[in-house]
Amino acid sequence: MDLLNTLVDKGLRREPLSRAEALAVLGTSDDELLDVVAAAGKVRRHWFGRRVKLNYLVNLKSGLCPEDCSYCSQRLGSTAGILKYTWLKPHEASEAAAAGLAGGAKRVCLVASGRGPTDRDVDRVSDTIKAIKDRHEDVEVCACLGLLSDGQAERLREAGADAYNHNLNTSEATYGEITTTHTYADRVDTVRKAHAAGLSACSGLIAGMGESDEDLVDVVFSLRELDPDSVPVNFLIPFEGTPLAKEWNLTPQRCLRILAMVRFVCPDSEVRIAGGREVHLRSMQPLALHLANSIFLGDYLTSEGQAGKADLEMIADAGFEVEGADQVTLPEHRATVAAGGGCGSGERAGCGSHAGGGCGSHEDEGAGAGAGAGCGSHAGGGVCGSAAQAPVAATPAGEARTDLVAVRRRGAGTDLAPNA
Repeated sequence: MDLLNTLVDKGLRREPLSRAEALAVLGTSDDELLDVVAAAGKVRRHWFGRRVKLNYLVNLKSGLCPEDCSYCSQRLGSTAGILKYTWLKPHEASEAAAAGLAGGAKRVCLVASGRGPTDRDVDRVSDTIKAIKDRHEDVEVCACLGLLSDGQAERLREAGADAYNHNLNTSEATYGEITTTHTYADRVDTVRKAHAAGLSACSGLIAGMGESDEDLVDVVFSLRELDPDSVPVNFLIPFEGTPLAKEWNLTPQRCLRILAMVRFVCPDSEVRIAGGREVHLRSMQPLALHLANSIFLGDYLTSEGQAGKADLEMIADAGFEVEGADQVTLPEHRATVAAGGGCGSGERAGCGSHAGGGCGSHEDEGAGAGAGAGCGSHAGGGVCGSAAQAPVAATPAGEARTDLVAVRRRGAGTDLAPNA
């Protein structure tokens, strides 16, 4: 396809796509899907080789959030039967993080439910960051605590945080249909605060909430302007007890097209498959590694994920390798700017442009938002079941696969060993 050849050339040169080109990727047919994956895979390998970065979530405080994000299992009014507990102590969080690091993770994402941290909460998280870094000097730490007040990002940076996660989640035009207790602009403001403090920005989206192709392109183009170093792509887990429990809109093919579009639009950013990959990609997960260069290991915030051992086997079987702690994730032109403070400056080329990005907030966002995933989704969303568990039949869009969603009952906040 001439379109794909054009997109590969643009991706290798970090040239921006047009909206029409991005929409065309989402509009490709199933017959063209492998061609789309192969083309986006060329861009992924050019900037990131065959490395896969592993990230590990630690849910510092679960449930009882005052915000009303429709996708989140921890939202105000949620009846999802998730774990609920207050702040883990620094040594408890450090123990939880150690399990993921032993499994191969190089970044730990510290997530807490709530609208945003108080200054006392920032002190707690700062103590936790220090406890983790005292034990694991080379680990990257990303915080996802919700909306930041003035000066809080600087304090997290001083405590040793490397990154901050706050997702945009969906397009600005439809944001008010998903959340009413804060605004899209609030999210953008928080990411800009992180940028200004010298933290690497992590900001992404949630697909599968009933949005249109135009909405998906809108949010990814907004992310390109904000230029985060990491772009987590979450696939909604329709958690029972939340307003979006009936939104089963995704197929594995749709998920792959979305990941390919994000890769073309943000060619040299770390694209992370976050919450929902096991639920919606299912047996197509290995193909997604040709598009994304980063995943979460093990469980999510409030839901179970694929067994950590299965994640590692999947990476090896697909011909990829786990990125080591001594390897730099980002291409040199991005890593240099990020190390100097401020992720996403205008000169950076990055995910496409300049301004600052946004990232997850108390709601589930983050690396794993609605799906319960990522560097901040406290949404609990998340996924379940290890790859080896139940056989998965082909599922058309709209058919619920609630059998693939399991509430997390192990790891942080419990007496059981974590999945890593």
